[in-house]
Amino acid sequence: MPDDKSAFRLRVLSALALVPIALGIVVAGGWIYTAFVGLLAVLMALEWRRLSEVRFGREYGRLAGGLALGLGLAATIFTALGRPREAVACIVLGMVLAGLLARTRAAASLWASMGVALVALPAVALVWLRSIPDVGLDLLLWLLIVVWTTDTAAYMVGRRVGGPRLAPSISPGKTWSGLGGGVIGAGLASVLTYWALDVGRLVHAAGLGALFAVLAQLGDLAESALKRRAGVKDSGSLIPGHGGVLDRVDGLLLTAPALALLVGSKAWPWP
Repeated sequence: MPDDKSAFRLRVLSALALVPIALGIVVAGGWIYTAFVGLLAVLMALEWRRLSEVRFGREYGRLAGGLALGLGLAATIFTALGRPREAVACIVLGMVLAGLLARTRAAASLWASMGVALVALPAVALVWLRSIPDVGLDLLLWLLIVVWTTDTAAYMVGRRVGGPRLAPSISPGKTWSGLGGGVIGAGLASVLTYWALDVGRLVHAAGLGALFAVLAQLGDLAESALKRRAGVKDSGSLIPGHGGVLDRVDGLLLTAPALALLVGSKAWPWP
């Protein structure tokens, strides 16, 4: 249909404009990169406030959004200063505090706690990964390539092949064929990235790419479920063809913390 083609064209044009900028900032690193991640955290928190207002009302939305914003930025700053343990402690305490402040309703307590984790965990993971000497840039480039490939391959294969819906009650547009395409595409992209970076372990690369493709899709579905709970289609309208910032970074919501956890626990098969 023409509308679908127009939406797809707009999505591609937005990606072509944003991807080079994002990669340039990642490569630059330093305060420019940290400030960029901090800006993303601010925008994510503002979108979370909007979702919270729609679901629970303006007063609660301000509370949930403010907690996500303040604690997300605090954790990001701690990480940038080389204090990741304090950043994690900030997130944990923030989630508890958010739950206590919204204790009058169980759903509201869980929602507020999720907001803190949703904003702070990916931001902390992204800043910490980039700060790792020697391999930080390579790790982050691998992650972005895998996540972007997953999103693109899943979207294109799903549109062309169609078939049974993956989670119709959460995201009606997603299909099992799209998930399969995303997994295969991410596995190949991971292998090519490992090869280009001369890392070796190509079998590991294929498996890890496929695993992170699944995590990226789970992050996408989780964000879709939260939007459905709030009764909105997109988290925002900042990015043409994509929606809001949360819509654009949903593939990193689980993958970035997962990669940071694997690297921090020495379980990541990278020289």
